[in-house]
Amino acid sequence: MNDSIFGTRRGTAPAPISILDFAMAGKGVSAREALRDSIELAKLVDRRGFTRYWVAEHHSMPGVTTSSPAMLLARLVGETQRIRLGAGGMMLPNFPPLVVAEQFGLLASFAPGRIDLGIGRAPGTDMNTAAALRRGQTGAEDFPAQFKELLHFLDGDFPGGHRYKQAGVYAVPGPTQDQENGIERSFQRPPVWLLGSSDYSARMAAKLGFPFAFAAHLADQNVMYALEAYRENFRPSAVLDRPYVISSFGVMAADDELEARRQAWAYSHAMMRMTMRRSFVVPTPQEAAQYNYSSAEQSAMQMWNDKIMSGTGEQVTEKLNAWQGRVEADELMILNLGHSQQAIYRSTELIADAYGMPDNILE
Repeated sequence: MNDSIFGTRRGTAPAPISILDFAMAGKGVSAREALRDSIELAKLVDRRGFTRYWVAEHHSMPGVTTSSPAMLLARLVGETQRIRLGAGGMMLPNFPPLVVAEQFGLLASFAPGRIDLGIGRAPGTDMNTAAALRRGQTGAEDFPAQFKELLHFLDGDFPGGHRYKQAGVYAVPGPTQDQENGIERSFQRPPVWLLGSSDYSARMAAKLGFPFAFAAHLADQNVMYALEAYRENFRPSAVLDRPYVISSFGVMAADDELEARRQAWAYSHAMMRMTMRRSFVVPTPQEAAQYNYSSAEQSAMQMWNDKIMSGTGEQVTEKLNAWQGRVEADELMILNLGHSQQAIYRSTELIADAYGMPDNILE
């Protein structure tokens, strides 16, 4: 059993609380500014006792700066002290499994016991960009085979007849490096999570006995069905002896309820644009409020806005508690959704305050 998978509940939160971040670059915000502010956000959640800080993989999206989770996490290792850092997630079809194993083996060697590897099967972008990432190969990949290969690279345990075993192909850093160098095993494989917004990865995680993270901020309508499928079909493994679920939700808290709604509406505008095959750009709240929406745009906006829990810190935590009462997740992960990183930082502070989380757990 990998005890590092589990989180710790702080204050009055109904479950351990973690953060998912996109390094949001709203209109008028540079990548440099977005990344600078995400570093500050990671420091904040480290101090306040959040369990994890995960970054997502997205491509060709001007409003999102996390195209390379591994590179951002490498910087955050030196900026934080205790919080678990991870990818939420790496989109495995975009990479050879060996590349992912080596990137996260390196991170795990930088920060033993603090790295998580979340794996997804979606492209994290549009299909044209996916074709560029995958050198034109956008057909149906064998995701279970890719995932199995990734685990073999992380564990250094390809069977004797496998071509990689025979040819001496292995991930560095990794357990085989220790063995080849004649030292006692020092490599700690990062915990691997399966991610999803439907029941596909839920059932796969259950079959393998792995932890599962559900993206309710994208598909809250599917959350109950997917978690039920995961829990009912879970098979204990060397990784877990019982199911462990993270459910992520979109939130936006502000000192003023109206400002929270304005920030959330601006993010919903970007999601509306993406739904209609336009570039993902988060306008300022003023621009979003003044935009002349068509009926189709208004409908798409409302659909996405309904998925975001906005309001004061107390109002947002009440809504999170209500969702937790339904899903009974082992851990909640929040994605603060607005135009600016300053608003996202403040939202995180207000939610931590509302739950009575420590001011500075590092002291």
